Amino acid sequence: MYEQNQTYTRLSRAQIKANSKQAMGQQRGITIGITALYMLIAGAGSIFAGIPMLGAIIVMALPWFITMPLAVGMSGSFLNVYGGQQIGVGDMFTTTFTVNYIRKVGGMAWMALWVTLWSLLFVIPGIIKAIAYSMTGYILAAHPNVTATDALKLSMRMTQGHKGELFMFYLSFIGWLLLSGLTFGILYIVHVGPYMQTAMAGYFVELRNRAVASGAIQPHELDPQSVAAQ
Repeated sequence: MYEQNQTYTRLSRAQIKANSKQAMGQQRGITIGITALYMLIAGAGSIFAGIPMLGAIIVMALPWFITMPLAVGMSGSFLNVYGGQQIGVGDMFTTTFTVNYIRKVGGMAWMALWVTLWSLLFVIPGIIKAIAYSMTGYILAAHPNVTATDALKLSMRMTQGHKGELFMFYLSFIGWLLLSGLTFGILYIVHVGPYMQTAMAGYFVELRNRAVASGAIQPHELDPQSVAAQ
């Protein structure tokens, strides 16, 4: 599937977004459900924030053990949406908590740690590194044999030379996000969130293809067990 120096047509940002709109439209109800559920779970900590002790424990534990690994499951779901595979809302939970759960927790925590450390050197280094590490969740979702620490390294190599391009990609959604704020998040749930998530998944696929085609990443690095089994 990932042959080095393979010939493929490089997609532009506009093409990726157009493909994403089409793919999302084919499963709009499912993508809305996934987005709404993730936002509900991510915001659940605020419900318990006022409860002494218990609230503090829940607020501290929720991101590390629920929200961040669930983000990996959501990334996997939107990768399937972008690839034209039919999914269900429950797939996000199944892939999160039954497949390599500890690896997902470790990978996302490792990424958060490094983004935080770089952010201590002022805002700009933090933003640059956040973009460099932004493919980690997709790698954890799409390539279950890649270790948590290697996922971060592969993300850095995938985004090498493309961080400015990725920044402009994220910036292209600013207008949509402002409109979402004016609708108190409703527009985000029913359109902007599913659209962004599908497009981000599409950008991961594009960067992965570029990295493999150029030799920046070797195919066996995405599936280490296939080499071990030989």
